[in-house]
Amino acid sequence: MMKRIGMILPVIVLAAMMLTVGCDMGTPDARSIEKIDVAPTPPKLVETKPVVIKTTKISRPIVVIETSMGKITAELWADSAPVTVKNFLDYAKAKHFDGLIFHRVIQGFMIQGGGFDATMRQKETRDQIPNEATIDKKNDRGTLAMARTAVVDSASSQFFINLKDNDFLNHRARTTRDFGYCAFGKVIDGMDVVDKIATVQVADRGGHQSVPVTPVIIKTVRLAK
Repeated sequence: MMKRIGMILPVIVLAAMMLTVGCDMGTPDARSIEKIDVAPTPPKLVETKPVVIKTTKISRPIVVIETSMGKITAELWADSAPVTVKNFLDYAKAKHFDGLIFHRVIQGFMIQGGGFDATMRQKETRDQIPNEATIDKKNDRGTLAMARTAVVDSASSQFFINLKDNDFLNHRARTTRDFGYCAFGKVIDGMDVVDKIATVQVADRGGHQSVPVTPVIIKTVRLAK
């Protein structure tokens, strides 16, 4: 479906290979890594003020990811990754994430969820989306990014939260090898929860690596009120 120059360079190379999702797990895999009423004309001789129409554009919506280990609040970059953010919000609105788990946790790297339930049954997804990774959207600590297979445009519902600055996941060129992973938001509250999730005990399970022994459940993902 990553891990050190001298000894660190091979690990970085191995880690970069980890970010692919077997069976469309969307996993950063260790081997490769969706009305305005117009006022009527006023009577003559009546002094009126011009009608001011106020519009609000939510370019960076806020979502709350409630987990069995606490709440994570994230700002989504709809202004720079509109397709990716819409896709994520569509899944959230459809309650796709509710009851799923963070099924892959690698301390010092990332935590990943959005695809499997506690029995490691993969949930059906909609069509895959184009990869909006660009050089300015970096996989820094606390950012949310889309998991995918080795195919550039293969992300669906699975996402991960970076535990550190994972520069090797960043976009470098529009090639299969260097396209990178699309970061589309950042944790603004609850990074302590993310770090706590990162410390859970993991084991191999049903052909999957680094699965938490005690499921870390995503209870809900909702727009903040």
